[in-house]
Amino acid sequence: MINLQGKNALVTGASRGIGRAIAIKLAKCGANVAVIFAGNEAKALETVSEIESLGVKSKSYQCDVSDFNASKTLVENVIQDFGGVDILVNNAGITKDCLLLKMNEDDFDSVIDVNLKGTFNMTKCLYQHFMKKRNGRIVNLSSVVGLNGNAGQANYSASKAGVIGLTKSVAKELAGRNVTCNAVAPGYIETDMTSVLSDKTKEAITASIPMKKTGSAEDIANAVAFLVSDEAAYITGVVLRVDGGMAM
Repeated sequence: MINLQGKNALVTGASRGIGRAIAIKLAKCGANVAVIFAGNEAKALETVSEIESLGVKSKSYQCDVSDFNASKTLVENVIQDFGGVDILVNNAGITKDCLLLKMNEDDFDSVIDVNLKGTFNMTKCLYQHFMKKRNGRIVNLSSVVGLNGNAGQANYSASKAGVIGLTKSVAKELAGRNVTCNAVAPGYIETDMTSVLSDKTKEAITASIPMKKTGSAEDIANAVAFLVSDEAAYITGVVLRVDGGMAM
């Protein structure tokens, strides 16, 4: 069992889906968790309640991670409330899918702002904190479409490819301070975001996966928990695909 006793984790987009699964997994491993959400306070409070039932500390914070000043204030509040941050998981993300022909500027900008700039903002705001501690774990959520691209997801693919470049750059910058930075690239994971797809589309996607099955949010959470643990202390700059072989 991974031991995160005494560690403080900050997880963005943690009110539902993959972010919620990550927050709960880290709590099960003993970490205190700051639950960051964009809009659904009720869901965030549900996540906090479940985490607290595991015997660790949790608190929810509303923040638009695409806003640098809001991200800076958030980080300051979490550090004050928890006494520091040991683990940052940049999970917050949105999609606005359509073919490039019909994609407008806002569709592109908003996805880049949340998925890529939001990851930059949160990392930037904790950068010096981790440097001073000479320890820290950063995990960024990318995607297999950031590796392979996908029709109708030019904005999302670009944002997730950018996350990979950002991850590797931060890993090189902070490696000498004992701070690791890795990315997890999920494949087709059953979440609210994928539930809107038609059965025919889901069947086609599943057929394209070598393991012939879809993944769960818990599969991603397990990978994140490993990467933020002491067992992964010598791993940095890695993009770990959790995709059943989809992008192999």
